[in-house]
Amino acid sequence: MSEIIPYSKQCINKKDIEVVKNTLKSNFLTDGPIVKKFEKIFAKNVNVNYATTFNSATSALHASCHALNFMKKDILWTVPNTFVASANCALYLNGIVDFVDINYHSGNIDIRLLEKKLKSTKSKFFPKILVTVDFAGLPVQQDLIWKLSKKYGFKIIEDASHALGAKYKNHKVGSCNWSHITVFSFHPVKTITTGEGGMATTNNFFFYQKLQMFRSHGITKNQNHFKFKSHVKKKWYYEQQFLGYNYRMNEISAALGISQLKRIGIFVKKRNSIAKYYSKNLNINNIILPHVDNNSYSSFHLYIIKIIGKKFKKMHFDLFNLLRKNKFFVQMHYLPVHLHPFFRKKKFRPGDFPNSEKHANSAISLPIYPDLKKIQIDRVIKLIKLFFIKRSK
Repeated sequence: MSEIIPYSKQCINKKDIEVVKNTLKSNFLTDGPIVKKFEKIFAKNVNVNYATTFNSATSALHASCHALNFMKKDILWTVPNTFVASANCALYLNGIVDFVDINYHSGNIDIRLLEKKLKSTKSKFFPKILVTVDFAGLPVQQDLIWKLSKKYGFKIIEDASHALGAKYKNHKVGSCNWSHITVFSFHPVKTITTGEGGMATTNNFFFYQKLQMFRSHGITKNQNHFKFKSHVKKKWYYEQQFLGYNYRMNEISAALGISQLKRIGIFVKKRNSIAKYYSKNLNINNIILPHVDNNSYSSFHLYIIKIIGKKFKKMHFDLFNLLRKNKFFVQMHYLPVHLHPFFRKKKFRPGDFPNSEKHANSAISLPIYPDLKKIQIDRVIKLIKLFFIKRSK
């Protein structure tokens, strides 16, 4: 029986296993030096001043909203074509969520629709934060959004959970050239993994301080930041200054992250190579292939084809099931956030964001990860081609 081929999975080697074993034998399993080392190495890798680890990207998004002073009844905008965490981070702080539709072809936020929505929105209803999403590893045109943020006064969190290793206009995603904070995910299907984990990067020291404290109960041990200066000489003293959470990454995860980060260039190069091979061999009339413009370098976290034609919904359904039947665990990214039952309660309805809904009815995420074999890729391509040949008869 042939094995199930997922749409993505982790790539673990002997060195990864060895560093984890060594960490298990060390003096620290949590709150130790390896986490700090990972943060320092990661910041250097993406050319940013500060990096803060978290136990997930969801935690990092939550902390980022807090760092940007997002409060009750403040408004956050994001795209429907994302994982729910991009929106939920506002709700954790009792905020309000609204959406801006995507460009159907890129899967990223449609900047023209964003500008149109800003122009038609009264200033008291402007978003305090816009969460952009680098969908499938393709960077958003953040420089254009940065200009809008200056005009309309909102802060930007770049949700780069898909985009570690990507570049836009020769700037690495995570450098925060055009965002206040950037967030990454280290879930096993992402570019690198720490088992579970996340990172928030920023060039702003004040935001960095708040991120560091938020992930650890709102506590600081830094004497320079104490509110009660009379306790500075007490070596045991620390202060909780606001309500935070236990969102810390452990030493084991950080050790794995350091080892994985050493191969980030190899991982992304292999993903791009697989994407190029798919695109060369899936030139079919009923399929839209991913496009990367000259200003961008995608991490290709996902390789997504979109089915087009008069009966595209039916073809999408049938092709998806055919691939699953043949042990290719393809996926659809994403069910639009506003169509989940939880968000329907907030008065969102089908038809509100048609590009995201059309995307969901036509998109299939094909297998793509560094260890994927050419024979497996060829099987996927063959199945898809045979499917459309039969449909054309």
